[in-house]
Amino acid sequence: MRERGVVIRQQLPELLRAYGDGLSVALGVLVDDLGVEGRDGTGLKSEIPWVRVFGREQSPSSTTGWYVVYLFSASGRRVYLSLNQGTTIWTGGVFKPRRVEDLRARVDWARPLLMGATARRSDLHETIELDARTPLGRGYGPGNVLAISYERDRLPGQEILLEDLRFMAGLLGILYAAERLAPYIPGDPTPEVLEAEQSAAKTAGRRTRGGARSPRAGQGFLLTSSERKAIERQSVRLATEYFKAEGWTVKDVGDKESFDLLLRREGGRLHVEVKGTTSAGLEVILTRNEVEKQRKYYPDNALVVVHSIELDRTGAEPMASGGVLHCTSPWAVEDEDLTVISYAYRTQVGGGSASQTEEAPSPVVVPPQRQVGQLPRA
Repeated sequence: MRERGVVIRQQLPELLRAYGDGLSVALGVLVDDLGVEGRDGTGLKSEIPWVRVFGREQSPSSTTGWYVVYLFSASGRRVYLSLNQGTTIWTGGVFKPRRVEDLRARVDWARPLLMGATARRSDLHETIELDARTPLGRGYGPGNVLAISYERDRLPGQEILLEDLRFMAGLLGILYAAERLAPYIPGDPTPEVLEAEQSAAKTAGRRTRGGARSPRAGQGFLLTSSERKAIERQSVRLATEYFKAEGWTVKDVGDKESFDLLLRREGGRLHVEVKGTTSAGLEVILTRNEVEKQRKYYPDNALVVVHSIELDRTGAEPMASGGVLHCTSPWAVEDEDLTVISYAYRTQVGGGSASQTEEAPSPVVVPPQRQVGQLPRA
């Protein structure tokens, strides 16, 4: 076991670092930003020892981001060179485990991007068998994008092993490039919710764990101010067109009211909250004021979620297009559909009561009842 630790943690990483120039080119990162590390556990040895190659910014720890990794099976009979991913997500306060379905959704996003580069390879595996018995060991399977398998008694020569590593590093570079431009990756948290969680954690003075980083705008997580505005304009535009087609007179009041659109037609009026997102639209952010107002307006109200908006970041200014419009009206904001992100807490400093708390902005899942429409828009 001691010998295994030396090989995994020292010898193999040192060997791979000697080829850092070629690997960094394949990943599309600077040599100084190329990372190589190995782990076989601390104290009790890990069931699945590993050695990974990664971009330091894109994958600052083995629990986050995409990387190429050698995974040694528990039985010792085989080793995989796997294009894999971290199984947690940083929310600004803690690392949260990704759900298996979220890992698979990210894999489904990644594989089509690699089809051109992998068309001539017949030795790539979409599933891996590590003979693992622990949850941690079995967790590598759902995260695998593609892998090359080597049997212990049929290992190829060093030249082929290095050629395979460069090839897999090139695939990783494709994902890094795509991730930089992607406004949203399926399986990731909704960007608006993640940003709210991180903002709340920062405001509350949460300290960042060593090795953790806040995802930058443009890397599949956070949005810039101009990107948020582009998404907002697109969602309001589609909502306006939708209601006009339904015979409503539409007035944009978002700059001065706690809702976005005021609708009028013979016999009634409607107060509409519009939310746009590049995600699948399962969660949106609502302020406390928005919740309170919409509860007063009910049943003369509506929630419009324009989800799956496409964001083009290639130009000088981001451009938003497309989207699927989903309207719920009347819109009953139920407590069970709200999730608290943070609290404002009234302390005893200055003689205040410490028993009173005030909820801060909260995300909400669109209630399934009374859904009026779900329409794709250009």
